[in-house]
Amino acid sequence: MALCVSRFGASLAFMVHAGALPATLRAWGMSGGEAGAIQTAFNFGYALSLVVSSWCADSLGAKRVFLWSSWASAAAGLAFALFARSPDSALWLFGLLGLTQGGTYAPSIMLVAQGVAANRRGAAVGWLLAAGSLGYFASIALAAALSDAIGYEAAFVACGLGPLLAALVVGPGLRHRPNRVIGARGLRLRDAFAFLADRRSILLTAGYTAHAWELLGMWAWLPAFLTATLATAVTNTSGTGSGGAVASGLWIAGAIHLSGALSSLTMGRASDRLGRRAVLVAMGAMGTVCSVTIGWMGALPVWLILPVAALYGFAALGDSPVLSTAMTEATPPDRLGAALAVRSILGFGAGGVAPLAVGLVLDHVPPGSGGAGWGWGFALLGVGGGMATLCAALLSSDRPASSSVSRPHHRS
Repeated sequence: MALCVSRFGASLAFMVHAGALPATLRAWGMSGGEAGAIQTAFNFGYALSLVVSSWCADSLGAKRVFLWSSWASAAAGLAFALFARSPDSALWLFGLLGLTQGGTYAPSIMLVAQGVAANRRGAAVGWLLAAGSLGYFASIALAAALSDAIGYEAAFVACGLGPLLAALVVGPGLRHRPNRVIGARGLRLRDAFAFLADRRSILLTAGYTAHAWELLGMWAWLPAFLTATLATAVTNTSGTGSGGAVASGLWIAGAIHLSGALSSLTMGRASDRLGRRAVLVAMGAMGTVCSVTIGWMGALPVWLILPVAALYGFAALGDSPVLSTAMTEATPPDRLGAALAVRSILGFGAGGVAPLAVGLVLDHVPPGSGGAGWGWGFALLGVGGGMATLCAALLSSDRPASSSVSRPHHRS
């Protein structure tokens, strides 16, 4: 429970840039490339922190790294809230926030893997990621509503307090949880890549990399696409724009993360029953179809676009708990942190570029091209979804995990 509440609080700051994007585009006069670069800075910082925290968790203990990162994220969240007032300052401060957030994610998965039986682990990781998705929804909802009604500054402050809430909750919640150290200190770089000698680990790592490209690009730009689409629909209907319509668009975009929370809860449990491979193939294929179609739907009625957006959110996040759970099962416990570190730098390295890539597509496609910029931008994300589906299909058929749970030797 403490881990889930903490994941919710930390995630409140995760989507603040996407939620407040229409307001900051107007206030700062940003181009699509500049806006995408701010999210990319966060993603690269997040990738680096995932690598360092995962690596250190083997030799220092997941709990210790998790608590340190929680307080660092609280400080960075407040710094962004108070001092991000231009594209340049937002880029550096949002990047700093990403640099602290990774340590609140991978170590939490390791804490789950250390104490939950394999036949329930998919569901447990699903609960953890669902709490994060609820935080993403709240982040977009708060940022959209406050930036439209008061200003983006208020949105930054409200969402920036989330990591502080997480740090205050998780300390007492984990007081009686042991700090397990299962890896050797001073792990050699060659040993860290040893898990890639296994074919299943290679496919899971490649699939995660492709999945991250699609997911992080979608998270960054789908709220802005829905906002633009709904604002156009309101203008065509009433002849005037509406600030309330913009806020409504981002509230509905937040529903993407509610569907993501539902997918984390259901797909993690489904993989416990049906096997990891079947769920990964289904979610990857569904996400790919959504990526290559939704950007071309801007001229269609809103009641057709929104269900596809919700399905997109469901599919793009549905394989996250399954990929993470499968990695904990394919990797020896004393190498799990190193495996997550390698996976993180590859996945979030690729995913970090995705928002910038979509922004550059939007900048270079002529405005009068009938929404082709959105269509090609999201189709570019679909390449990642297709590769993730292929990697999942190449996995060997698996049966539901056994009920055993490893209890490795540890020292506190």
